[in-house]
Amino acid sequence: MVEIQALPETSIFGQIAEFQHEQVVFCHDHETGLRAIIGIHNTVLGPALGGTRMWHYASDAEALNDVLRLSRGMTYKAAISGLNLGGGKAVIIGDAKTQKNEALLRKFGRFVKNLNGKYITAEDVNMTTKDMEYIRMETTHVAGLPESMGGSGDPSPVTAYGTYMGMKAAAKKAFGSDSLVGKRVAVQGVGHVGTYLLEHLTKEGAEIVLTDYYTERAEEAGARFGAKVVGLDEIYDQDVDIYSPCALGATLNDDTIGRLKCAVVAGCANNQLKDENVHGPALVERGIIYAPDFLINAGGLINVYSEVVGSSRQGALNQTEKIYDYTLQVLEKAAKEGSHPQAAAVRQAEQRIAAIGRVKSTY
Repeated sequence: MVEIQALPETSIFGQIAEFQHEQVVFCHDHETGLRAIIGIHNTVLGPALGGTRMWHYASDAEALNDVLRLSRGMTYKAAISGLNLGGGKAVIIGDAKTQKNEALLRKFGRFVKNLNGKYITAEDVNMTTKDMEYIRMETTHVAGLPESMGGSGDPSPVTAYGTYMGMKAAAKKAFGSDSLVGKRVAVQGVGHVGTYLLEHLTKEGAEIVLTDYYTERAEEAGARFGAKVVGLDEIYDQDVDIYSPCALGATLNDDTIGRLKCAVVAGCANNQLKDENVHGPALVERGIIYAPDFLINAGGLINVYSEVVGSSRQGALNQTEKIYDYTLQVLEKAAKEGSHPQAAAVRQAEQRIAAIGRVKSTY
């Protein structure tokens, strides 16, 4: 299910140039065992805000590729959502179940502090609001804090809500109605965001097929939501209306696209297209409508942005609801241009960055 590969270019600066990053920070501490990478892609619109994930990568090159792709996606996510933020992301290399602890997280916080506000971190895969508390002990440049500390809390519900809005918009384009009643949806990954998405889908009356890397979690979700549970690789072969990737990236690739039996792809995972220039057009060729990932999963970023600027949770939800309209606009734009939705969304984001770039350069 998870496929993260290093770029063919072996030069670190070659990879940074490929994605046009401003800055990449390698963090190492012998005492705590911390190994982390912070990617700052673009700060024209504002400071780079993006979560930190902890993952047991097979190699350092794999981790670098992941952080470069993720931070680039955050730039576009902020730009297309109308937020005054740049794009950044961080990865901590290691097993979150066995290696994550207070000292390691606080040391990571010191590295974030040293960037003097150019990067603001938040919660991502295998991280919690409690982890943000530890990081906050060392730096003020952290969002997604618990509501008891004046923060915006877990961003997962808002991410799921935005994904749900984007999915309904894509359904409107594909089926002529945004109703998901009776629609069969294959959900790949039922972590925090995936579970909240399941709540929206089952409440509306969709039929669910699901899978997850962790078998117990999949079985629990299946029992809770009355969903069919299938194996990791079986999810691509399900006869459904909508495929919803909600785990890690690159699940839309040469091996999987030809197996999909759906009319819509709409999920909350980042970097769903292994190669957007290849697999974006491949979906169009198969008549599958793709809701751009960085557009419809922007709810979490909108939520933590509300914390940074002092807006309310309701304000974040209102802004997230607009993802429905934004998605329809991008899908119409792609159809009019004869391009694929990901390309149309990227162009729209880059146009805003270029326009503001005439006012200022970087944060």
